[in-house]
This record gives sequence, structure tokens and C-alpha cells, in this order.
Amino acid sequence: MAEPQKATKINLFNFSTPQMRAFHMTWFAFFLCFFAWFGIAPLMKVVREEMSLTQSQIGWCIIGSVAITVVARVIIGLLCDRIGPRLAYTWLLILGSLPVMGIGFAHNFETFLIFRVAIGIIGASFVITQYHTSVMFAPNCVGTANATTAGWGNLGGGVTQIVMPLVFSMFLMLPGFNEQMSWRASMVLAGFVCMLTGVAYFFLTQDTPAGNFRELRAAGKLPQKQSTSGNFRGALKDSRVWALFVIYGGCFGVELTINNVAALYFVDYFDYFQQMDAVQALKTAGMLAGVFGLMNIFARTLGGFFGDKFGEQWGLKGRVKWLFIVLFCEGLALMLFSQTSTLLFAIPALVLFSICVQMAEGATYSVVPFINKRALGAVSGIVGAGGNAGAVAAGFMFKGALPWPTALFILGALVTVSSFLTFAVTFSTQAEAEARADHEVAVKTRRELVGAAG
Repeated sequence: MAEPQKATKINLFNFSTPQMRAFHMTWFAFFLCFFAWFGIAPLMKVVREEMSLTQSQIGWCIIGSVAITVVARVIIGLLCDRIGPRLAYTWLLILGSLPVMGIGFAHNFETFLIFRVAIGIIGASFVITQYHTSVMFAPNCVGTANATTAGWGNLGGGVTQIVMPLVFSMFLMLPGFNEQMSWRASMVLAGFVCMLTGVAYFFLTQDTPAGNFRELRAAGKLPQKQSTSGNFRGALKDSRVWALFVIYGGCFGVELTINNVAALYFVDYFDYFQQMDAVQALKTAGMLAGVFGLMNIFARTLGGFFGDKFGEQWGLKGRVKWLFIVLFCEGLALMLFSQTSTLLFAIPALVLFSICVQMAEGATYSVVPFINKRALGAVSGIVGAGGNAGAVAAGFMFKGALPWPTALFILGALVTVSSFLTFAVTFSTQAEAEARADHEVAVKTRRELVGAAG
């Protein structure tokens, strides 16, 4: 009997195959991680007042929330190559849920910052999401699969801006709950749901279409763990990986930064919010900030989809050309948003910018699976870490030295410049030929399956 192959089609309503179960579990797990990771951001107005946080301290919280993820993503990428995405995701969700719940017990800036830093570990979930779909889907649709699971996961960053203030309000209505108790209870609830999802991931997924890493290694169908170290060193020496590291910092790093600052940015820099009470301002600003993340419903998928289409038409260099176009447009859109001062213009500018930044993320990970197939986890982890490194660097601009509109304009200019690094991402003639052959095999397989079904 032939071994199961990578899926050549994304059938959203099919939950019976290991490929589609992995698809749905990866995006849902990443969604919850993103939700918990930035769940505190729309509640920061209440936290700021309770703990008397300064602008500088808020800046350190922004930096801390993404700093540890730089290291965590590199490590989790290596773990994916060694133990497989199933176990990596299970333990990340279970262990990562602890600081999410723990931040509800913070009592001053120092303890709040410690938990805020620790929560960033669950941001490594992105690497597992991209790894798992990359090993489950064929070249003709892997960019779309990667972009969709990541995009729907990133959607958690927008949904949390809207939902957490509502959860906060729900607890506030309970007898004996004040504002301080309500934001804490909201975070405990978010962490508990992450823990349950970790258990579900273990039972509902497998590492590859053919089975789990442990069984495949025992059968001699997968290299032993020791061989992954050399592949990791090879990824570290590849200049293309580091170009993509910076590029991803220019898109995903910017998204993380906006998720952290958007609600406070609207409250502090738009007159519309000045006459509102704290709870109403939280809800309204959270709704507007949520618009940014909600574009993930389709925008990141478009980035990966067009990456696949450009690849079909022009090969691997076509995927890179598409990445340049959308990243360049992202920088221009961010500069435009930074110069708006009324909601009438700010909201459309935010939507345009959001679409561009998320398409750039999808375009990046339509390129990543083709850099080094033997070190997929390592490459995914390093490039993913670049997103968080970008967010850390950007966070220093929001510590109070610059007005936030100025910081956003500078950030947009830096993104525009970083788009030219795509010219450093090149492929050999052999790599282009292999990618073309793999694509043709995937298309042929899909046609045969469609014909058999007909």
C-alpha cells in the first residue's frame, strides 16, 4: 500500500484526513496563543491606572512581550525537526498557559513585566504552525496553506482587542468583582483555554501524512535526531535566511508592535476618546484596534495564494518578486496611517496598511519552505524569530522619546527600505528545476484525485 502523500488541495470542510486535521488544529491553536499573547494589550488602560505605570514602563512591557519569543522561536524550530510538531505544540500550549494565567497575580510593575515576558514564549507557536502545514501540503498549495493557518491564527490578535474588553466587562458585572479583579480573571480564563487546546492537539493530530516522528524513525523512514544539528548549522550559514529574518521583522514585527500599541494609540492621540469614561474608551478603542487584526481573515491568505500563483508562473524567483511588491507597499501604507489625525481617515488607512502587512507575511512563508527542505524547522524558526526581533527593535521607539505618530512614520520608512533585501533571496538553477518538478507532480496528483472522484 502506498504511503499517504502531502495534500494537493485545501478542503476546508474535511476533518477526516491527517492533513486537514493538522490544518484546522494549527490555526486554532495559534489563534488561541495569539489571543492570550496580546490579551492584556486592550486592558492596559486599567492596568496602567492600577499600577501607576509610566510611559517608559509601558514601553518595556511592549518590548518584553516579544523579546523572549526571538529565542523561543529558534529553539522551537529545532525541536520541530527533532521531536515533531505534535509534541512541540502540545507542550508549548500547556507550559505556555501558565504565565498567561500567572499574570493575573502580578501586583506591581516588576512582577507584571516578568509575566509579560514569559507569556511571549507562546508566540513560538507560529513556527510549529508553519512547520506542520509545510510537511502536510504539496508545493502547489503550501504557500496558501501556510498563509491561511498563520493568518487565521494572527486573527487572534484582532479578536482579542474586541473580545477581552467584553470579557472584562462580563466579569465586572459579577458580584464582588471590581476592575482590578476583572482584568486578572480575564487572563486566567484565556490561559486555561490554551491548556485545554494543548491536550486536544496531542490526541487529534500526527506529525506527517505517514505518521509520527517516533514511529517513522523506528521504521528507518526518517533521519535520527542527531542529524538535525548539522542541518541547523547549515541554516545559520545561509545568507538568504538572514535576509528573510530582517524582512519578516519588517512585516510580522510591525504587526506585533501595532497589536501592542493600537488601543492606547487611539485613546491618547485622537480627541474622540477624551470625553469617554475608562470602560467605554477601552471597548471603543479595542474595537478600532481590532480592525487591524481582523484583516487576517483573508489578507495573509492572499499573500500566500499569490505567492503560489507567482511561483507557478515564474518559479521561485516569482515568489520573491511578489514579496518585494507587497512589502514595499506595506511601508508606504504605514507612513500614510501615521500621518492621519482623524478617525475618518485613520480607519481606511489602517485597513489598507493591515492588508499589506499581512499579505507580506503570507508572501514570506510562501518562500520559506523552499530555502532548505532538510532544515525546515530551523529556517522557519530563525525567520519567525526575525519577526519578534523586529518588534523588539520597534518597541524602543515607543518608550516615550518620540511621539508615537513620528515613531510609526519612521517604522514605515524602515519597512520600505527593508523590502529591497528581497533581492538577496536567490535560488540556483537546480533548485528552480526541482521546485518546478515538484509542482508538476502535485498538480498531476491533484488532477488524478479529481478524476477518480468524478
